[in-house]
Amino acid sequence: MNWISNYVRPTINSLFSRREVPENLWTKCPECGTMLFHRELADNLNVCTNCDHHMAITPRMRFQAMFDGGVFNEVSVPEAVVDPLQFRDQKKYPDRLRAAQKSTGEKEAMLVAEGEMARTPVVMAAQDFAFMAGSMGMYVGNAIVAAAERAVELKRPLVLFSAAGGARMQEGILSLMQMPRTTVAVQMLKDAGLPYIVVLTHPTTGGVTASYAMLGDVHISEPNALICFAGPRVIEQTIREKLPEGFQRAEYLLDHGMLDRVTHRKALREELVTILRMMTGQPPAVKADLPAPTPEPAPVTPPAP
Repeated sequence: MNWISNYVRPTINSLFSRREVPENLWTKCPECGTMLFHRELADNLNVCTNCDHHMAITPRMRFQAMFDGGVFNEVSVPEAVVDPLQFRDQKKYPDRLRAAQKSTGEKEAMLVAEGEMARTPVVMAAQDFAFMAGSMGMYVGNAIVAAAERAVELKRPLVLFSAAGGARMQEGILSLMQMPRTTVAVQMLKDAGLPYIVVLTHPTTGGVTASYAMLGDVHISEPNALICFAGPRVIEQTIREKLPEGFQRAEYLLDHGMLDRVTHRKALREELVTILRMMTGQPPAVKADLPAPTPEPAPVTPPAP
């Protein structure tokens, strides 16, 4: 037995051989460059543990963090006409849709669900920026109408998380028509006396900002989110002036009256519960897994003979 070839050489090779590490175990923070372990990042709701930068989060992850026990029921959304304009640029529109569906695992750019937050019944809708930049097409319009109709049917408030690059150019004027459609859906909630709260996340721009994203009863934003119609670069090129520091960011808009609150993602659930229960006339939520016990009536002492 040759111990050099049978033992020493394999041991040395094992020490110096390159180990294959899955690429999805670590995420680099785009703000500070810190490498974050995927489990640590998910436990922190996709917020950097070093610089507190709020990264993108999927609608399903957001719903799991918001609803009690992460349990929710999806609300069905009517299907939209696929490629109504037969649009094609570098790729065909249906090919882009299939690529987005494959990369995100979702049917479209918005997800609607119903459930409870701290025993508070609510309907939620959330946009996925990873799906074609969260662009507003006919399906997104259908989703918002379906969310409003479901909220009115169940007499529940509606909370919407916006994240979009604007209208979907592949659907042309049909995409822009979703602006008045969603405005009518929001009016249905107001006519029914139901709260409508919008949480604006990074980024919320274009026709989304010009319609349902700025029609809420309360507007909350995550820190440092870009919220605008036209982006700062376009404005600078148009007016040929340097914009103020932090222009169109959440904190700047809060100081100038466009937002009601800027709230950290980890504190958002508790704040939403507080606001919703105040607006619906309910008592403060009990901070426990179960609702408060029903108080037992005091024993009646029989009168003395």
